[in-house]
Amino acid sequence: MKLPYRMLLDFVETKLDASQTGDLLTMAGFELEELETVEGEPVLNVKVMSNRGDGLSAFGLAREVLAKEPHATPTILYERASARFAEAGAPPEGGEGLVTIETPDCCRYACLLFAGVANGDAPDWIKKRLRQAGMRPISLLVDLSNYVMLELGQPMHAFDLAKLEGGRIVVRGARKGEKLTTLDGVERELAPGQMMICDARRLVAAAGIMGGLDTEVSARTSQVLLESAHFDAGSVRRTRKQLGLSTEASYRFERSVDPEGVVAALNRFAQLLSESGSPASSSGLVDVYPGRHDPLSIELSLSQANRLLGMDIEPAQAKSYLENLGFQVSGDGEPLIETPPSWRPDVVRECDVIEELGRVHGYEKIPECLPHGATLQGGVFGLEARVDQVRDCIVRLGFSQLMSHSLRDLHPLDSGGTRVGPRHPSSPEMAYLRNSLLPCLADAAVRNEGSDLHLFEVGRVIAGGGDGPVEHRNVALLSVGALCPPNRQHEVAPQADFFSLKGALLEVAMTIGAALKLESPSTTDPRLHPTRQAMLSCCGKPIGVLGQIHPAIAETISLPESTVMAELDIDALCNAASDSATYRPISRNPAVRRDIAILIAKALPYEKVEKSIVAACGELLERHWLFDVYDGKGIPAGMHSLGLALQLRKFGGNLTDEEANQVREKAVAALAALGATPR
Repeated sequence: MKLPYRMLLDFVETKLDASQTGDLLTMAGFELEELETVEGEPVLNVKVMSNRGDGLSAFGLAREVLAKEPHATPTILYERASARFAEAGAPPEGGEGLVTIETPDCCRYACLLFAGVANGDAPDWIKKRLRQAGMRPISLLVDLSNYVMLELGQPMHAFDLAKLEGGRIVVRGARKGEKLTTLDGVERELAPGQMMICDARRLVAAAGIMGGLDTEVSARTSQVLLESAHFDAGSVRRTRKQLGLSTEASYRFERSVDPEGVVAALNRFAQLLSESGSPASSSGLVDVYPGRHDPLSIELSLSQANRLLGMDIEPAQAKSYLENLGFQVSGDGEPLIETPPSWRPDVVRECDVIEELGRVHGYEKIPECLPHGATLQGGVFGLEARVDQVRDCIVRLGFSQLMSHSLRDLHPLDSGGTRVGPRHPSSPEMAYLRNSLLPCLADAAVRNEGSDLHLFEVGRVIAGGGDGPVEHRNVALLSVGALCPPNRQHEVAPQADFFSLKGALLEVAMTIGAALKLESPSTTDPRLHPTRQAMLSCCGKPIGVLGQIHPAIAETISLPESTVMAELDIDALCNAASDSATYRPISRNPAVRRDIAILIAKALPYEKVEKSIVAACGELLERHWLFDVYDGKGIPAGMHSLGLALQLRKFGGNLTDEEANQVREKAVAALAALGATPR
């Protein structure tokens, strides 16, 4: 922003010259990029950060000088600007129904009506300052509105009231097919939702950016409607980018202007218009303010501020700094209660207030000292160490890791819930944040022709829900095709299926000491085969799913129907892991095997069979497994034959045949309670 130095001196008296003032502003966070001389006077070219729209004016920079320079004093103009130029004698409010706001992107719209305007040239001193600021003088009305914008940071726009059809203003979003010819003579096609200013019949301005050619003020203009409003920064930025039209007004609105300074700018304009000798009279101030917000209160712990800044700022000193910046401060100790001014929407947390203290006190005053404190443990530990263990285990099981983009398009394997994405995606393929890792794995499998692939990924997903989007870190696995090449042990290569992936997940859980369980799902996952899926739970809470891909989806995305996949919350699994493990010595005594053959209903989950065996056999059961399933000739309908093996071992002594048989009989009795009959 270019600002004539004399405009800054209108608001603050200081003994510093332009160069010294530029250095002071640089230390306050407003970098002086260049000090120019234009028409024989110094001009400051200041770089203003994107969240500091309050610095885009002489009044705003004067506040910074007063806060940083103890010998600087405010001028009468500064005091009048702080009082919103109320002494200018604004006309009473009127014109009910003149302004209608139909969009939430306009929180305040005020306007002032003028009659008897002679729109000639502005005073020479105003035109000179505009030229110094890089603006072209045009006419009295335009130049005064631009000058007030340089003074106070509030953009304004003058409409020829005689050209406004119906004599009213409507603030709304553009509709499909609407066009606007702007002041530069270009007809622009509008996108639905872009914020526009309209009269009773047509569009007359792009809100916060540029006025329309049809209502432009000219030398013949005698009646004026002067607009001063507060438009949403994001809305103006989007419209500006879509239209490819950047102006001094949009530059300020994009960085946020003071909603409480809207009427003050109108008052200042009326004052300057009167001082310029214009015979115009003002009437009918209209101020529509639907977006008024209650002031924000922030608690400030000064001890915390001093600890973070490495400074020693006294309470009275901190209070003075903040009050000079326009904050309202109450309290004398711990904590101080701060209310940020209306022109500082960037201050919302305690850390923001602490930054203000450090900025005004001066970062150059931080004392030099050697770092001190305890040395923290190096490397990865805690939750991240367990996540690394999970990755390493899955890799050992023969899986390859992927790292895919978090933005993608819609996919049949997406999980349910509301999708979340950027408002203006760079492409349709990157329109949504992923809510599942399975689509990423499936796409990779399809690209690699979907055979003999075992893939996994660890990454964050955004899942929509009733309370809004929730972020999780998941691990997903996809397995299809041969688990290993044919060898002496396997003449035909074993194929990936539900049970092979189940075994991989249980191995992962065992590696980190977590108890992962497979349960029948209460509701089926539509992405998976309805009868070949399971819910994964840990500590009694569901954390994921496992199953074979649904045949219809497999056909849609060109994957084999034998593809199996799983996805679970890796943080929940790792948080349930045990930090300690229980060990017992390896027994020197031999193990004894006993087999059981039973007939049992197919509808009975095998999980219940396992639980019954474990409960019946007790500590003597070292392990058990299913070695045969038969449902052919001689087996009743709805039943199948299971062959179960029990490996028994006694610690501290040999297990006799009689003891082994007793354990077997207990297991048979427990299975009989489930409806099983021995074969």
